[in-house]
Amino acid sequence: MKAAVLRETNQPLSIEDVATGDPGPREVLVRTAAAGVCHSDLHFQNGAYPYPLPAVLGHESAGVVEAVGEDVHYVEPGDHVITCLSAFCGHCEYCLTGRMVLCNEPELSRGADEPPRLSAGGQPIWQFLNLSSFAENMLVHEHALAKIRRDMPLDVAALIGCGVTTGVGAVIHTAAVEPGATVAVIGCGGVGLSCVNGAAIAGAGRVIAIDTVASKLELARKFGATDTVNAADGDPVAQVRELTGGGVHYSFEAIGLKATTEQAFKMIRAGGTATVIGMIPVGTMVEIHGPEFLREKKLQGSSMGSNRFRVDMPRFVDFYLADKLHLDDMISNRIRLEDVNDALAALETGEVARNVIVFD
Repeated sequence: MKAAVLRETNQPLSIEDVATGDPGPREVLVRTAAAGVCHSDLHFQNGAYPYPLPAVLGHESAGVVEAVGEDVHYVEPGDHVITCLSAFCGHCEYCLTGRMVLCNEPELSRGADEPPRLSAGGQPIWQFLNLSSFAENMLVHEHALAKIRRDMPLDVAALIGCGVTTGVGAVIHTAAVEPGATVAVIGCGGVGLSCVNGAAIAGAGRVIAIDTVASKLELARKFGATDTVNAADGDPVAQVRELTGGGVHYSFEAIGLKATTEQAFKMIRAGGTATVIGMIPVGTMVEIHGPEFLREKKLQGSSMGSNRFRVDMPRFVDFYLADKLHLDDMISNRIRLEDVNDALAALETGEVARNVIVFD
């Protein structure tokens, strides 16, 4: 099969012939229909987050089950599925206490004494986040899949695999935004737009979208933003505090930068909560003015929207088909696998929400 392989950080991905093993126990072979090009992929390509190489990148995807191994009972060939990088074992402390997104059990991957799931020229290729979806096929553990209804377009469903689940989940699960609350979202890429959409679904009284690109702010209004703030026009904290008379109840940082994380904390009111969704580079330290904690302000993280993805993803599909999730507007371009490097470069400019690789 064709796959996009990262062999060296800060270098283009190469389109190569990669071999996929046969499904073993609890494993599923999925024909990839579509894969979103997410900013997280860029973080690993440019070395902001170290990862073993060579590896096939990609983690936001949907497809059709081709074959299953022994002891697979959840899916069968022909099923339509969305993948999720927060695969779960089902029996560790995190899984048993309802925090499956934090599961990190090694049994979800093949052991060192087993044949690799991916290889090229007889040499192992690392599987990225248990998925590697920049490829025509994916061989994954069945606990990395959510089965969905067949009338859902798979190119749109791919977005639910990461960006939508992360953004909407951060609102409804991690922060638990209540109806009537005021919300600010910093960054209007795929995750930020999903966060805006999630806040609207949750019934937030006011949703303020913040970015430096005017076209993305206009797009945010389609997703439910009631107000927009262009951070290029002045201090976004001051603008938000003026709009809300002192700050928002909830803020969400959807970029992954020190400066915007600190801004997210500064723009909440007393008793408010700032939630960091973006991937802040390894080694970065965030500075917060300590006395503000006396005002019961909270700064918290969110991993993949604190999801229960086998429950959440089918519901998000229903939301989309009921015109509550505006995912069509999130897709900037549908591209080929060979265009993946251009799509990664476009993320650097901040001009796109999502480019989606569509496979034949």
